[in-house]
Amino acid sequence: MVRKSIQALSEWSRTILTFRQSLKLTQGEFGKRLETSAMSVSRWERGDAQPPADAYIRLGNIADDPLCWFFWGRAGLSTADVMRVLPTASRRLRQGRIASVQVVHAGATGSLKPARFVAIPILPVRAATSGADGDEVSDLDQLKPEAIWAAPAEWCPNPASTISLQVVGNSMSPLILDGYIIAVDTSDVSRANLIGQIVVVRSIEEKRLLVSRLIRFDHTEALVSDQRDQESVWLGNGSSWRIVGRVLWWTGKAR
Repeated sequence: MVRKSIQALSEWSRTILTFRQSLKLTQGEFGKRLETSAMSVSRWERGDAQPPADAYIRLGNIADDPLCWFFWGRAGLSTADVMRVLPTASRRLRQGRIASVQVVHAGATGSLKPARFVAIPILPVRAATSGADGDEVSDLDQLKPEAIWAAPAEWCPNPASTISLQVVGNSMSPLILDGYIIAVDTSDVSRANLIGQIVVVRSIEEKRLLVSRLIRFDHTEALVSDQRDQESVWLGNGSSWRIVGRVLWWTGKAR
């Protein structure tokens, strides 16, 4: 059997191997801590088989911050899921993301009141429209912003839960074009509240983000592009797609 080089391994298998080695455990000892066999650990580290969700959760349970979030993310858990019962950690992760912005002088002076702005983080990840390839991401809450920009406070009903992402692809044109930046309110992920809205969703299996419109046909929801030549994504029972949030607004350079 030809052993793969560590560079040729997938990210998850390489991370498991490195984690075990950092603990100075044999595959057998590591397997006992994870309630599995040494053979399973060997297959994971070779990239021949991926751990099931429960094994990823146990990996996260024995790993320290921030590595635990990678393993929990592979199991389908997001930081938002865990933060619901960990308010202290929630404050730590969101600290410094949102700030007030004071406009000192802009245009006419006189009796006009200065506008209130909030700072929205731009995350280093691209969300794709249908037919395009976006970036793989396990957990948005673990990403460090690559930039911050200001937006009117009235545009952001939930500023502490608002993020922005770059879009790749044109199947949501003419509203949203390739290269545009979208602001996403991650506080509301209820399908019932978002019918007819443009949303960002994430595939638990592929770890990719999709920008689309949530539509209901009879009793079934689907993700539909504004360019109807693209195939819709049906959200039936057992769907791997999870709503990240509602798209509030977007901006981009004139063309």
